[in-house]
Amino acid sequence: MSPSFYKDFICINVLAKDVENAKEVYEKTNGHCLIGLLSSHFSSVTDAVKEIRSYHTAVDGAISIGLGGGNPDQWKMVCDITREVDIPHINQVFPKVGYTYGISKNKHTWINALVHPTDKVGYVNIATGPESGKLSPADIPVRTAIAIIKEMGGNALKLFPLKGLQLKDHYKHIAEICAEENFPLEPTGGITLENFQEIITIAKDAGIKKLIPHVHSSIVDQSTGLTNINAIERLYSMMQEVTDNQ
Repeated sequence: MSPSFYKDFICINVLAKDVENAKEVYEKTNGHCLIGLLSSHFSSVTDAVKEIRSYHTAVDGAISIGLGGGNPDQWKMVCDITREVDIPHINQVFPKVGYTYGISKNKHTWINALVHPTDKVGYVNIATGPESGKLSPADIPVRTAIAIIKEMGGNALKLFPLKGLQLKDHYKHIAEICAEENFPLEPTGGITLENFQEIITIAKDAGIKKLIPHVHSSIVDQSTGLTNINAIERLYSMMQEVTDNQ
């Protein structure tokens, strides 16, 4: 399956502590979400596959396998899990997208490519891999990055970290280019209840066709580890407001 977008525009990527928490999130968003399971939380591929399968029925397979804080060292774990179980959404560092596409169990799987924002408007840093990430940034035009992602079999540009709206001009310009190229955008890192609506509004105004904002730790109850269902309801309400009013 592919991610389910509200009004064909937006799908949120959120965490869940357990299957019940995931089911609640899924129900409150009418299925327009992806439940992010982080590869860094598993001690082995076997454990990961077992837990992922336990989530499948509860959320109709709406699973996203993540690196965990954009950690490039997790790229291989993500791929090893992908070999064993059909996952509709995969998070991957830019240099490993082609490899991931090549070994993925389902060629219709959605694979994003993690890039970092830069100090130069219209450019992103694609050196996000386990080795390239230790070297000098490789800043290239967003349009070129999108072309390479397409050539590797990727499906979206994942901009991390967004850092709220500190990079507002950069984010707006990247959204405009993604819109021109009809290429999905996945903003992540620093998105909260306070800035969520503005972030998705900027993307909508830019003409983005498909948006997957990742809202993770900011809506997790630190005392229980559960994703806050009231926060999910607020996010979904904002998704509807922005989408329906434009």
